[in-house]
Amino acid sequence: MVIVDNKVVGDEIFERKFVCDLNACKGACCVLGDSGAPLEKGELKKIEEVIEAVKPYMNKKGLAAIAKKGLYEIDSDGDYVTPLVGPSEECAYVYFDDKKIAKCAIEQAYLNGETKWHKPISCHLYPIRVSKLKTTEALNYHEWDVCEPACACGDKLDVPVYKFLKQPLIRKYGSAWYKELEKAAGERV
Repeated sequence: MVIVDNKVVGDEIFERKFVCDLNACKGACCVLGDSGAPLEKGELKKIEEVIEAVKPYMNKKGLAAIAKKGLYEIDSDGDYVTPLVGPSEECAYVYFDDKKIAKCAIEQAYLNGETKWHKPISCHLYPIRVSKLKTTEALNYHEWDVCEPACACGDKLDVPVYKFLKQPLIRKYGSAWYKELEKAAGERV
């Protein structure tokens, strides 16, 4: 592990290769799982602010889920998460494109210029998972078999996780922090 400006960064962030291959995985990370995407407390208000712009992109099952459960919920660990449409089913904010690839309605509203909020940072940072520690945060690579195509694509293109996730890492921690991360990566060679 490496410490970058008081953040603990796991070795796999530098060592693993990763580039999403949506044609292969079909956005499975948004569909499979026991609970929705983790949400930071400040993101709850963001969802409330953008929901009207997001609703036109959501499917009927997602709209029904938020009508029943709310815009977010608390999971079995006591953390805020996006609601699922049913047990172990897709995130309520998922829609499926014409190739049956799961995509994010929140992100689509952002990409179309209808909101200024991209999507939950946990989604944007995936496959990095951020854990809160006593006085800081730890960033670790989350291994999941649904991402095997992304690992194969990353290997082929020789793109480490931290480079693939440059934009969301800058969004979360800032440009200066990311430059320190790059410096730490260079020192590992």
